[in-house]
Amino acid sequence: MAVTRCTKMAYSSADEMVFGKATKPVKAGLGLEIGAGYTTPEVNYAPRPEAGASKEKLIKEYERITTDIMARMVQIGAPSVVLETEHVQQMSNHPDWGAAVAHAQKTIMEDYHDEYGIKCALRHTIGDIRESRDYLQLRGDKYNTFIEAFEQCAQNGADLLSVESMGGKEVFDYAILRNDMAGVLFGIGVLGSMDMEMIWSDIADVAKKNNVVAAGDTDCAQANTAMFIAGGLLDKNLAHTIAIIARAISAARTLVAYEAGATGPGKDCGYENSVVKAIAGVPIAQEGKTSTCAHSDLMGNLTMQCCDLWSNESVEYHGEFGGTTVQCWSETLAYDCALMNVALDSGNEKVLRDMFAASDMYRDPQGYVLAYQNAYRVGEAIAKSGNDIYVRAKNAALESIAIVEEGAKGKLEISRFETKALADAKAAFEGLTDDKDKFMSDCLDKYKKEVKVFLPENYGL
Repeated sequence: MAVTRCTKMAYSSADEMVFGKATKPVKAGLGLEIGAGYTTPEVNYAPRPEAGASKEKLIKEYERITTDIMARMVQIGAPSVVLETEHVQQMSNHPDWGAAVAHAQKTIMEDYHDEYGIKCALRHTIGDIRESRDYLQLRGDKYNTFIEAFEQCAQNGADLLSVESMGGKEVFDYAILRNDMAGVLFGIGVLGSMDMEMIWSDIADVAKKNNVVAAGDTDCAQANTAMFIAGGLLDKNLAHTIAIIARAISAARTLVAYEAGATGPGKDCGYENSVVKAIAGVPIAQEGKTSTCAHSDLMGNLTMQCCDLWSNESVEYHGEFGGTTVQCWSETLAYDCALMNVALDSGNEKVLRDMFAASDMYRDPQGYVLAYQNAYRVGEAIAKSGNDIYVRAKNAALESIAIVEEGAKGKLEISRFETKALADAKAAFEGLTDDKDKFMSDCLDKYKKEVKVFLPENYGL
């Protein structure tokens, strides 16, 4: 499949972007439309470790999870729901396990849809099993099993296909620990984009053949790693200004899925999705305050600003006072969506969106750059850079730096530590060549020597 680069913005201004509406809505599953004028909760969960002991136990666990969510949604009168099954490794390494789980879940969802009319869809996020203990093996036998997992899930009930792909992570991990900006750019923006092009062309083909939706990817393996290392306002393991630069670069990488045939909804943990929606017009899932069961992120309201699906990240299945975890979190998500949907119905969506953004955007440079007005600017920097994956990733980084510098002159407070890290990063990016071939050649020489697990043949180099 040919890859068509996005070189124009889907929206003529940032102000056009709101939650619940995308310029390219997606129909999926049982009566559900995503980005067509309403928001929907997307519940994300993980089985208990002991459930993975056998295929039968795992299927039973997912049947319980699915029934719990569907029953709670009907109990509280929620009109729609998406279930996201992020594969445990057994389900992707043994595609028939993932297929059996998808079939069992979809059977239950169909019963609830038929009985109560609830709109619903099932997303399966295949695990990127191409990582071995020592090396990434992005091509070869593991890749064939990886694609087979998509194929079997698509044939057995999954409506939306996603992955959190790993391409470029071996170089990124080395670089981020050394504040090596060229390595961060090479790992995410170049290697990550090259790998995405290969896998998403194939996933889009699988989806088309099986009449399901190639949904999207997220740079969880890299940009979220930077966000987690950066931590909270007391942490100094990694500057938050560096984390948001990595995130801006990741938008150029995540965009490649849609250029290769995916249609959205983008996956919840892609905090870069506001940038991607601005460029590609696809619906997006987001997580924020509802992902505190999995991690902290400093922008729990802001991420609702443009979401079409609202997710909780992954929660382990077990009991709480209010029911099982998936019942508690699905109910919370449903009430958040009800509020957004009332705002849409009453014409107040831009007021609510602006409140979501304003409540978090001045606390940290990450929220500041991802606030929709600034996310749109990062999107413009990517779109107007043309077809070169290196140049557009570099321009995304430079634009994010400029946005933080401007913010620091106003309401955004950043410490001396952050200011210095930002200045050092700016100098590093401004010192890079504009010539992709020279950048590639320099990086290949450097990281082949310094990162023993980096195998250029993984990327066809």
